[in-house]
Amino acid sequence: MTKPFSYFITAPRGAEYLLACELGSLGADAVREGHAGVHCSGALALGYRICLWSRIAGRVFLTLTEFPVESPQDLYEGILTVPWDHHLLPEGTLAVDFAGGSPLITDTRFGAVKVKDAIVDQFRDRYGVRPSVARDRPNLQVAVRLHKGVATVSLDLSGESLHRRGYREEKGEAPLKENLAAAILHRAGWPELAKNGAPLLDPMCGSGTFPIEAALMATDTAPGFFRNYFGFLGWKGHDAGLWEELRGKARQRWEAGLNRTLDIAGYDRDEKALGMARSNAERAGLAGIIRFERREIGDARPTVPGGVPGMVVINPPYGERLGRGEDLARLYSRIGELLKGEFRGWSAALLTGSQERYPIGLKPRKVTVLYNGALECSLSLFDIAAQDTSRSRGESTPVPLKPLTPGAESFANRLRKNRRNLEGWAAREGVTCYRLYDADLPEYNLAVDLYGGEKLYAHVQEYEAPRSIDPADADRRLREALEVIAGTLEIPTERLFVKIRRRQKGSSQYTRLGATGKFYHVQEGPCRFLVNFTDYLDTGLFLDHRPTRELLRTLAPGKRFLNLFGYTGTATVHAAVGGAAATTTVDLSATYLEWARRNLELNGVGGKGHELVRADCREWLEDMAEEGTRRWDLIFLDPPSFSNSKRMEGTLDLQRDHGVLITLAARLLEPDGVLIFSTNLREFTLERSALPGLVLEELTPRTIPPDFRRNPRIHSCWRITCS
Repeated sequence: MTKPFSYFITAPRGAEYLLACELGSLGADAVREGHAGVHCSGALALGYRICLWSRIAGRVFLTLTEFPVESPQDLYEGILTVPWDHHLLPEGTLAVDFAGGSPLITDTRFGAVKVKDAIVDQFRDRYGVRPSVARDRPNLQVAVRLHKGVATVSLDLSGESLHRRGYREEKGEAPLKENLAAAILHRAGWPELAKNGAPLLDPMCGSGTFPIEAALMATDTAPGFFRNYFGFLGWKGHDAGLWEELRGKARQRWEAGLNRTLDIAGYDRDEKALGMARSNAERAGLAGIIRFERREIGDARPTVPGGVPGMVVINPPYGERLGRGEDLARLYSRIGELLKGEFRGWSAALLTGSQERYPIGLKPRKVTVLYNGALECSLSLFDIAAQDTSRSRGESTPVPLKPLTPGAESFANRLRKNRRNLEGWAAREGVTCYRLYDADLPEYNLAVDLYGGEKLYAHVQEYEAPRSIDPADADRRLREALEVIAGTLEIPTERLFVKIRRRQKGSSQYTRLGATGKFYHVQEGPCRFLVNFTDYLDTGLFLDHRPTRELLRTLAPGKRFLNLFGYTGTATVHAAVGGAAATTTVDLSATYLEWARRNLELNGVGGKGHELVRADCREWLEDMAEEGTRRWDLIFLDPPSFSNSKRMEGTLDLQRDHGVLITLAARLLEPDGVLIFSTNLREFTLERSALPGLVLEELTPRTIPPDFRRNPRIHSCWRITCS
């Protein structure tokens, strides 16, 4: 069984994009985010690595088959098409989990019985014996999901949820699942801090889940290393040699990681909970690694006062656990006082029920919605350094707001209003980079984009002032605006980047402005990108194209994808992560093609299946159309408005030349292929008469994201197919 398998990996709701990134790092192909999980493909070794190394996954389902179901008999007969003796011995044990339903299958227990009957009947007919049902650790766990008339039949390789690492036999009140704790630590940036030797403290640690998961990451310990059961261990397809090889490598990494000097601590007021935490840590192979102490929350302190800043992570009681009102209000107030008073320069992560509205006196730099089981929660991330009056981490503090002029006060209020309006949407959609302000007020003619990651950055572009404006007045207004942005958004000046955006001609929009070569990692759905705030006018990620990239990702599974005028390859990354069979990216700039290559590698994709071509797109299209030997299923065409690059023949004027470009690109489509055409030319008019034989569907309204709806002419977009 060496062929690639299709997998579906479950995750806590809200953590799908984190899991997608993790799966890419484990070598998964065709990674595609879904509801409460991620689709991917790979060899059997991938399934084993996920079971052993994934910190965020819940269950690992290996897909066997799919078939349509309209009736119980269809379900029974479809299950019979699977050769079950390839997976289970006749005298083995099995369990069936059935989810979903249809108008004729409304009871999941009934569905499970039909599946079980088909399997045991097949064995009885072939061998005269049948396997027995075992609910506890069977040899084979079969999972069937019936959704929209299609049954998906899978093997549960995990056997039981991977959050059960094997170390937590004793649980405190309302324990946090281990994989959710790991997702929170990832989201808060702990893995990078751990590499740099930063400390971590949980002042309300309970049975120790956060400190233990943090220590497992810091010591490079496989979270599944101490488990003694997986669903694949009794499966006939199990490769014991491969599994032991992977475990052996994991042991070597664990033993090497134990030599690291770590400062990870958990405090709690409950001695019984601390006893559980110590026992759990010992079973996780971390005896002596984590320091657990009995302390009231107000007594929490860094181990080394004034030492290396680290992370505080807290999962305080929710209203469901402690009752509402004054007790919770006092607790949250004490948390805020603790962080501001004792942990200046640190970062903090606070997981609360989504209904909790008790202030702690700090403004989060990011709020993300996660689910603790069925309970909706809010993960608030704080950068305490950015709200302190002293210098820390080598950064200056945010610019304190001076008494503001009436105009500056209006600007500050607009920034606050826009942020309030967009934060909820961004948290729900997992959007970390978005436009906050776009010349909303005429006297502040700026665009302000926020880029989230481990820290928050502001990229500010001033639209060039008319010649009628006194340059001194324009300069004063810009300096005033920058002070307001830094102070209102609480962003240190080192993380605020400013450019003047003049009307661009030719390729000047791509002209290099600096040479710092400094890149920052940002997240967009399941994809990660490198952005540069200083060296070019644009950062390498066009934020208004976010929905267009998402559309391409949904269209990409199994398709051959062509990205014309590919820039930094962000659309290619989305297609590749979405499951494209192959990609081709064409651009004239070697700089941007190298950037695209790095973006692909950052997402765990690249190589022969992802071709990067340096060429003048117009000439390349003509050559390909003339050869007629290559076709693509999905093409993205996003040309510049105008170009007279020294490296190309003649000039490109999109309004004049778009008919030729689109026609040439459409000639490279497979018969049922799709071309997505987009342009940022504000006054663009699509000449339909220049495109005979093509079906044109405008997508502009659905591709304008909420953060750009103040400027609906930011771009235009069409879906084009051959008639």
